[in-house]
Amino acid sequence: MAQRIHDIHPHVISDDEVGYPRAPLGGKQSDWSKEHHVTIEAMVAAMDEAGVVSSALVQAASCYGYDNSYVAEAVARYPDRFTAVGTIDVLSSNAVNVMEGWIAKGVTGLRLYTGGSKLTFDFSWLNDPRSFPVWQKAGELGLPICVQCRMPAFPTVVEMAMRFPQTRIIIDHLARADITDGPPYAGARPLFELADHANIYLKVTPRTFDLAASGAASPETFFPMLVGVFGAKRCAFGSNYPASEGTLAEIVARAKQNLASLSEADRDMILGGTAEILYPRLASAEAC
Repeated sequence: MAQRIHDIHPHVISDDEVGYPRAPLGGKQSDWSKEHHVTIEAMVAAMDEAGVVSSALVQAASCYGYDNSYVAEAVARYPDRFTAVGTIDVLSSNAVNVMEGWIAKGVTGLRLYTGGSKLTFDFSWLNDPRSFPVWQKAGELGLPICVQCRMPAFPTVVEMAMRFPQTRIIIDHLARADITDGPPYAGARPLFELADHANIYLKVTPRTFDLAASGAASPETFFPMLVGVFGAKRCAFGSNYPASEGTLAEIVARAKQNLASLSEADRDMILGGTAEILYPRLASAEAC
């Protein structure tokens, strides 16, 4: 059976600024979302070229804020190719109702955007009790929660992982943990310690590939260690396309190159198998 590649971190941006108005969190739109307009149709074409069967489109909060309409539109138009990861205000009094409304429109995961791009990082609200109903409901419904964070947020992430053990948590971009010191990667020890919590998963992206090629790090030493600690079933590929440099096909090729030192089974799991665990809808996607 041919390898099935799923992408759990691409973004789509509409050319229609009237139908899909910009409303970035923090008030400042990210440069990449201004300069790279990859529409739904363009994403399908890019996926076909790259051999990506299906994708979990991540809400571009730095462009659309809490309005997940465009990723929901993608799911409505291409239900065999997409699912959606939405962003909501988890501290609002009606957050669970809002979440359920987006679920009805094809959202099967959430992303907590604590900073990045034009928004200063703020992790202080991650464990705010007002968010607990969303965390609880996500666990009950099987919706994973992606967390865009950095290593200083790990104690809070662990707190939430322990408080809501049924809720799967995905760390975006491996929190850009510093691995430039090389083996045994002591600088990234807090990242590896997250493996003690079975409901914490990692998203391997071009940001990770950049770090694995910096300083004393190398893909041949880092990724085997990562898989040895977490297991391939808790690591999943995300392209970050088009925010990351290159075409989607080039990013997929880079992923394969970075993971070349792993067994075929582990590569396949990271490139597609784990995605089907996190987002079961992707498992039914038809090959392109």
